[in-house]
Amino acid sequence: MTIRRSRARRFAVALISAPIATLPMFLAPPASAAWIVYDPSNYAQNLLTAARTLEQINNQITSLQNEAQMLINQARNLASLPYSALQQLQQNVSRTQQLLAQAQSIAFDVGQIDQAFQQKYGNISLSATDTQLVTDARSRWQNTVGGLQDAMRVQAGVVGNIDANRTQMSELVGQSQNATGALQATQAGNQLLALQSQQLSDLIALMSANGRSEALIEAERATAAEQGRIQRERFLTPGSGYQPGNAQMFHN
Repeated sequence: MTIRRSRARRFAVALISAPIATLPMFLAPPASAAWIVYDPSNYAQNLLTAARTLEQINNQITSLQNEAQMLINQARNLASLPYSALQQLQQNVSRTQQLLAQAQSIAFDVGQIDQAFQQKYGNISLSATDTQLVTDARSRWQNTVGGLQDAMRVQAGVVGNIDANRTQMSELVGQSQNATGALQATQAGNQLLALQSQQLSDLIALMSANGRSEALIEAERATAAEQGRIQRERFLTPGSGYQPGNAQMFHN
């Protein structure tokens, strides 16, 4: 018992006289005996920080998705319409122009019209022979008949374009309704306007041909009335009368 107390005293004296730097070696608890400290406020702050970071990431993802969709929409708006009715419309207009260019006798030309009216529809000379009057009247009648035939040919051509126009209109309306972007819708609308312009051109050509035929009819009537007046004056103008002469009844 005395020996143990003596050893305890010597350990205490050695511990007290030991340098201060060596104290942690004797006082530090072993690693297996460390305590975990839970701080509720620190945990809540960390959780809030993580939630805010996740929200920022989600916002960035949404922004990237919006930018990608904007690029897709821009690409659609810049996409060109894969259909064109221009060639068919030009063919319809050319067909109508060819019918107008085939006008008989008097074409749709100001110079030719003036020349024809001076020669055949102007003032009738009193000195013209009966043969010349008949020839001119027949020429005017042929012009009138030719004008009526030209008008009917233009009418037939315009009616023939109706079916082609109907097909083009149906196709263009479908393209406009199925357009994927602003450019395709605009191009489809422009082609519909071009189709309308072609139809208006046909209508103008039809009215011109009909007006030409009606003008020829009225011109023929006016000239025929003038020719009738000249012939009536010739008939009523006193001539030289009866002149007596020698008549021989039988040959010797």
